[in-house]
Amino acid sequence: MAQGQATKVKKKKKSVLKRAAQARQRAEVNRSNRTRVRTLIKKLRSAIGSGDSNAAGTLLQPTLSAIDVAISKGVLHENTGNRYKSRLALAFNGAKAAKA
Repeated sequence: MAQGQATKVKKKKKSVLKRAAQARQRAEVNRSNRTRVRTLIKKLRSAIGSGDSNAAGTLLQPTLSAIDVAISKGVLHENTGNRYKSRLALAFNGAKAAKA
């Protein structure tokens, strides 16, 4: 199903309606978790890019934690989340080493 489209219900059975409602609720939760992770990643990348090591240092741990939560909730695949965490840590350590 394409993102942002409502679940189409063809049958009016009670179980079908319930599953459609559950799918909508789950999609909303997944969307909010995915948005939170993406926002934190963008903030961290901008802090690293601007050379603000203090802001990047304070943002690193919450960002990695949010990625872990998204992995455990099934919003992100484990390999994808680990790749994000690895690249963010490399960028942070590189920026910190370049500043020193």
